Amino acid sequence: MENHDVIIIGAGPAGLAAAICLQENGVKDVVVLEREWQAGGAPRHCGHYGFGWESHRRMTTGPKFAARMTNAASGIDIRTATTVLEFTMRNALRVHSSKGIYDMSAKRIILATGTREQTGAARFIGGRRLSQVMNSGTLQQHVYLKNQKPFLRPAIIGNEWVTFSALMTCKHAGIKPIGIFAEELKLDVPWFFPMGAGLRYGVPTHTNAKLVSINGQSHVESIEIERKGKRTVVECDGVILTGKFQAEVSLLAARRAMPPFSAVMPAQAAMPIFENASQVQAEARMRETDDIRILGNARGTVYTAGRCVVEARNAAEALVKELR
Repeated sequence: MENHDVIIIGAGPAGLAAAICLQENGVKDVVVLEREWQAGGAPRHCGHYGFGWESHRRMTTGPKFAARMTNAASGIDIRTATTVLEFTMRNALRVHSSKGIYDMSAKRIILATGTREQTGAARFIGGRRLSQVMNSGTLQQHVYLKNQKPFLRPAIIGNEWVTFSALMTCKHAGIKPIGIFAEELKLDVPWFFPMGAGLRYGVPTHTNAKLVSINGQSHVESIEIERKGKRTVVECDGVILTGKFQAEVSLLAARRAMPPFSAVMPAQAAMPIFENASQVQAEARMRETDDIRILGNARGTVYTAGRCVVEARNAAEALVKELR
């Protein structure tokens, strides 16, 4: 088993910032584990501006922000294409990579796994699972990483900042959405966002418009929207589901029933049953103990990448004092 001072799960903004701060303050035995093939997190495929003001007092695009963070972490042991399978002990992990499956332990473990958008099934949206239905993260990967145009006239669903980020991604790719549809009466963004969507991009925003179903056999043909008790079919060739984030903390589920001493427990015996995502997030906050910390958006609240960096720096500085 490998033994380290600190293991960080996740090489996004929060994970990298914590690793950099720890190294700068003399904690050299730090390992960062990242399941993707490249470090940097979600900003890698967010080609628009809006990143870095809180952390660097400079606005830049997502890829440039991610590059800045990864370059600053160049001397740190960052293992990409590495998946954490489970906790085997309260301070130990089972890991899979090209090297095979092996165990690691640390005095402190930091969970910086971020957040993810809910799927169509989690939102109780009817219809077939078609390739033209995706969240904003997948859209950004298609556009910025693969230079693909998955559709031409999609519908954007949501009422959050990321909803309008998806609109900018569409603009970058030459995609013209038919509209933004929000189930809520009030948008969770500044008032000028929907105005800008209409004036600058020519895309209308509809509130109190619930997506009921997605229609089509081999590809998306239309969506069914319910407004004030009436349903309307709207033609489109894709659907972008945005927002409704939930913390990516499923690893903690298997750790819940483990005793405080270092006794190996079978994963099957340790795994509790969670009824919904909010229960998992509550569990994550409850299970933050002396030997594990949760940073960034894995805490269940979605912040900007820059704010996650600032929070991670502060947490790492406090951790340095504990390890001395």
